[in-house]
Amino acid sequence: MAKQERALRTRHAILSSAARIFEERGYQAATVSEILASAGVTKGALYFHFPSKEHLAEGVLHAQDLGAPIPERPSKVQQMVDTVFLHAHRLQTDPMVRAGVRLSLDQQAQGLDRSGPFLRWSEVGTELLDKAKAQGELLPHVTSQETADVLVGSFAGIQAMSQALCNYQDLPPRVAALLRHILPSVVVPSVLASIDLTATRGATVYTELQTLHPDLQPPTPEPTPHPA
Repeated sequence: MAKQERALRTRHAILSSAARIFEERGYQAATVSEILASAGVTKGALYFHFPSKEHLAEGVLHAQDLGAPIPERPSKVQQMVDTVFLHAHRLQTDPMVRAGVRLSLDQQAQGLDRSGPFLRWSEVGTELLDKAKAQGELLPHVTSQETADVLVGSFAGIQAMSQALCNYQDLPPRVAALLRHILPSVVVPSVLASIDLTATRGATVYTELQTLHPDLQPPTPEPTPHPA
């Protein structure tokens, strides 16, 4: 068990270091030697967990999916809104999530499949919108996948703008504004009136998840060297 825990700590140290370097330098400029030096592990330990830089990047991309799921809400529109706000909160507070988003938008990342996060978020949105439509929360003309794709693409643009202007400091109000503009075109007015779109919603949901899941992994700290 101790050996397994040590391996998990080593893997986490490598991913944390990779996340920081990918976020700072982008995929193309980042080097495995930099990640090795930052993580403080041997080359053998790194390649045991991640055979290549591409595998490292894929590990960072997938790490943003590891959070606890939003609790079921009576309103599926609210559940979708909470999912969006929570991701915005994690972008502000978790370097691993920020690095994953940076990689997914990095058009210079040649050879790296960046489609995964977009496809997964679209799938999550489509599923919630299908459920919302089934219980009469959406306007008749709405196509779930089309709306989910619009939300995913719009969020990507909003977060990129927030990152460029102020390093995500204003992301929650920007996300609230995005939802206030999009939702009236897809949600039944009586349902929309009950939806919580306050900019602090993401922090509120994260606190709720911490209460429900005491073992919820906190935001990834800045990496420190760790022995292999």
